[in-house]
Amino acid sequence: MDVRTNVPNLYGEHLQKFGDLWKTQVESLRARWGSKIERVDFPGEALTDVPVVWVLRSEIVEVLRFLKSDPGFEYNFLADITATDEMPERPRFVVVYQLFSHTRFNRIRLKVKVEDGESVPTAVDVWPGANWAEREIWDMFGIKFDGHPDLRRILMDERWEGHPLRKDYPLRGYQIFPTPQVPNEDLLK
Repeated sequence: MDVRTNVPNLYGEHLQKFGDLWKTQVESLRARWGSKIERVDFPGEALTDVPVVWVLRSEIVEVLRFLKSDPGFEYNFLADITATDEMPERPRFVVVYQLFSHTRFNRIRLKVKVEDGESVPTAVDVWPGANWAEREIWDMFGIKFDGHPDLRRILMDERWEGHPLRKDYPLRGYQIFPTPQVPNEDLLK
């Protein structure tokens, strides 16, 4: 069996259910954004369960805003933001946005390529819930988000050096702190 063979599940056949809608949406995105859409990986043609739209880093916020508000899309829920370290590939990182539509019950995935040291515009203005996910990406991968209201560590101690989910981070990169982290009094008010 080929890995591209769709497996029936409790929710039905996604490609049969949403294939025409996804094709219409992808064509609309390509028509509107042109070369700012780098490529699209489509279910059945690529190893993916939902369309994956690769967007230029500089345009990601506008594309997210469009997907959220345009009546032809209505992806009104940001399910997740995460990242991957593709080292030794270049660009090194990929930031992944998972969107869901409560009106159509379908998903779409956006990806942005980011080189080490580059930053991505924050999506907090479009989805306030992006705040913590972007902080987690900063903490674990070291990818900065321009315009983020409070980009600081969220999982690791503020004294921690490095970013543990980078592929070049040492497997035994333990850091022991003999005293607990002193709380920031301004954050406790």
